[in-house]
Amino acid sequence: MDINARLQKLTRLGLAVRGLLYIVVGLLVVTTGRAEDPSGALQYLGEGGGKLLLIVLTAGLLAYSIWRLSDAAFDIERHGSDRKGVMQRVGAAASGVVHLLLSWQAIRLIQGVVSAGDGTRDGARTALQLPAGGALVIAGGAVLLAAGFVQLVNALRARFLRHLEPRIARQPWALWSGRAGYAARGCVFLISGFFLVLAGLDERASEAGGTAQALTWLDSPFDIVVAFGLLAFGAFGLIEARYRILSEVPADQLLHRATSRL
Repeated sequence: MDINARLQKLTRLGLAVRGLLYIVVGLLVVTTGRAEDPSGALQYLGEGGGKLLLIVLTAGLLAYSIWRLSDAAFDIERHGSDRKGVMQRVGAAASGVVHLLLSWQAIRLIQGVVSAGDGTRDGARTALQLPAGGALVIAGGAVLLAAGFVQLVNALRARFLRHLEPRIARQPWALWSGRAGYAARGCVFLISGFFLVLAGLDERASEAGGTAQALTWLDSPFDIVVAFGLLAFGAFGLIEARYRILSEVPADQLLHRATSRL
């Protein structure tokens, strides 16, 4: 089995891991009222499943981040060079970084280091300590707002189906799990982006927040509605893990370039 085949198998594992994390986030809200983000869901799974499960989750998250970063760098999903394509590659880079950080958290959990706090809030606090930190936080909020809008458009137009095998893309359960999932995720991004903009304007990191804070902010029954949407997004992640059409990462070329420079 060549490098690309191995990476594709691990990428599918990563898609399944991402789906599992969102399923846990949704289930915690629906069954216990506990609001968590994917980072909190990762810690929750680690507490219940032990180190072996965390090792599997880490492998999947690392592979998924490599795939997303490779897409950003080499356009393996064929986004194109126009403005839309560039923005899609920027989104792939952001997703790759986020999942790389999640994989690092998983490694720390394996080492027995329990993380605390909210990543979005911690990031805002760090940014506010920099020159023009408020503007940086506002810019981050604007990016999240734009991402939320893109997610909602994706839910409406069902663009996510183009990445699935055609026979699966025609199935109603694939369409509606994706639509509900992307709509819920878009709402969470919009709320989180709003929090970040407020934090930047007031220069107060305590006003920033991610998925957990967005779910807490929503009143009943809207928090439950969004939680069911995140459950659907997790289910769609499992569908992607099995049926997504994956483009090859030019791993052989990269390895050849790296070794030729030694």
